Amino acid sequence: MYFLKRLAVGAVLILASWVAPALAGSPPIQLPDLGTNHSTSAQASAATAADALAQDAKCTRCHDENEAKPILSIYQTPHGVRGDARTPTCQSCHGPSEKHLAGDKTGKGIPPPDVMFNKHDYPMSDAGDRSAVCLTCHKGTQRTHWDGSEHQTNGVACNDCHKVHSAVDPVRNKLTQPEVCMTCHKDRRADIHKVSHHPIGEGKVTCSDCHNPHGSTGPHLLKKATVTETCTTCHAEKRGPFLWEHQPVVEDCTNCHTPHGSNIPPLLKSRPPFLCSECHDGPHASSSPFGPGIGGLQSTMSGFGVSGGRAPSPSPTGAGRSCLNCHSMIHGSNSPAGAFLHR
Repeated sequence: MYFLKRLAVGAVLILASWVAPALAGSPPIQLPDLGTNHSTSAQASAATAADALAQDAKCTRCHDENEAKPILSIYQTPHGVRGDARTPTCQSCHGPSEKHLAGDKTGKGIPPPDVMFNKHDYPMSDAGDRSAVCLTCHKGTQRTHWDGSEHQTNGVACNDCHKVHSAVDPVRNKLTQPEVCMTCHKDRRADIHKVSHHPIGEGKVTCSDCHNPHGSTGPHLLKKATVTETCTTCHAEKRGPFLWEHQPVVEDCTNCHTPHGSNIPPLLKSRPPFLCSECHDGPHASSSPFGPGIGGLQSTMSGFGVSGGRAPSPSPTGAGRSCLNCHSMIHGSNSPAGAFLHR
């Protein structure tokens, strides 16, 4: 060990004797002046903030904390970070509003701002004008398909859902977002309180988990191109591909399910075997019919086991039972048992 230590010290001394002469004639290394750059950046941010606040002061000298709506709470949101050059000012959204700032010079009252987002003392601006202001900055990505979307064509503007001046935007919170959507989509309010439902009211799932309200290439403003692709984002075990596929599952999950809520678990549109019979119209025991009201059916048709005008007996394979007792792999199967989706 002593020998190794002396060998290491010797190697360091030899290396120093080679490097020292080379460095002697070299210019000194110039390190960046981090303090100066940081100071310059801070000064630029301060100037940006001061300029933005000066622009806002034209409005906030009148529109202050005495307003009925929380005007000044915008400084608690990303729209109020004045040190960021990208942050808008009041005029960025409401327009220069020079006539409004000039006051009442005609005796007819103070003219409205160029863009009014809510009904107050002045009429609200057109939905297209209000959305155009927001899309000046918020463009692309999830808002690529806003033009031509269902909301846009039906006169919905951004501020109809979003609360820009609020410190907490309800539509961006999982617990409160459904209430915002159900302001218009009232039929969904009843659905989410049915026996079988997605946990929307419980705050575990929200509307925007499946839908993109800003526009979509799929149906019903879905985030994916098809219903099935959207559902299997969470229900991955139903995705497949399977060796034996069930065609309505591949086509569209809503052939059998109603996604917002049902009184028939699990979110089914009707109960088996009647749901199955919508496509599979020939029961196994075709000599014994089944269906609602079968007890009162009077028939003398041949082939139904009926004689003398007596009411036929319900099929034991259909009435009060479920096809899923045997065909349990209803979403698809890889079983060697064959294509009958048996367990």
